[in-house]
Order: sequence, then C-alpha cells, then structure tokens
Amino acid sequence: MNIEEVQQSGIVDFSQVPPDYYLLGLMSAFENRFQAVADNMMKEISWKQFFAIICINMCKEPPTIKELSDVLGSSHQNVKQILLKLEKKGFVEFVQDEYDRRKQRIVLTKACRKFCEKNNETSIAVMSKMFEGVSERDIKTTIKTITNIEKNLKGLEE
Repeated sequence: MNIEEVQQSGIVDFSQVPPDYYLLGLMSAFENRFQAVADNMMKEISWKQFFAIICINMCKEPPTIKELSDVLGSSHQNVKQILLKLEKKGFVEFVQDEYDRRKQRIVLTKACRKFCEKNNETSIAVMSKMFEGVSERDIKTTIKTITNIEKNLKGLEE
C-alpha cells in the first residue's frame, strides 16, 4: 500500500497531523517502501550496499570508512558491516593509504563496476518511473527542504 492508498483507506486521520510531522513520517515511510522495492530488484545486493557503492563512486578519491560514514549519514560500525558484506561478494577492496599507513581506503573492484554496468539500464528506468510527473523545480525544492532540515538536525547533535 502506498501513502495515497493509506490516506484513502482511512487507517490514519492525516488531517490531525501537523505538516512538519507529516513530512517526517512521509520521508520515513518512503524510505522503507523504497528500500523494499530496491532490495527486491537488485537481488545480488541490498539497497544499502548499492547506496554505499554509489557514494564510493561519487567520491573524488577512494574514501576511508570515516569519510564514507559521513557521506552515508551512518555510523562507522554500520558502514563497516556493509563494506564487509560487499568485500565478501568481491565488490570492494580495502587498500592502505599511500600517505598515512593507519588509514584504509575503499576501492570498487572490476566485478563491482561490471555489476553496475549490467544494472545501469534498470536503474535509469526505475528512476524515470519514480520521478514521472515530478518537475525539476519540485525536486530542487525538496532537496533544499531536506538539506535545511538536515542542517538543523546537525545542530541538535552538537
């Protein structure tokens, strides 16, 4: 059931929910729904593992676990577990930093790149379908909103 179906079913009285609470709940419910769909589509790896690969790929240089944790917005321990599973599948390798022997950098393997290539068309199709009818302006507004909320959240951590 998607959020529209939940609204129409009458299970929850959304008219009593303030917009900020509604947005936060909507984001959480969306994340759960998206993760379930993405996990089902990928088969070989989970959405969280694929997201880690995407983030590693976006980094200017192979990241450390700490750097990747910051990008993913997750704890060092959670990211390490994701990476160990990816290492087992042959998708990432840990290599020693050439300037600081205490640091390990995360590198995507040829097998990972081949997997990404194989799944690229499916990813593009899924993204097109998901954002069908959503304007670029609305996407940019959503990005700005979530970025502001996250900045405020960061202030709560400190």
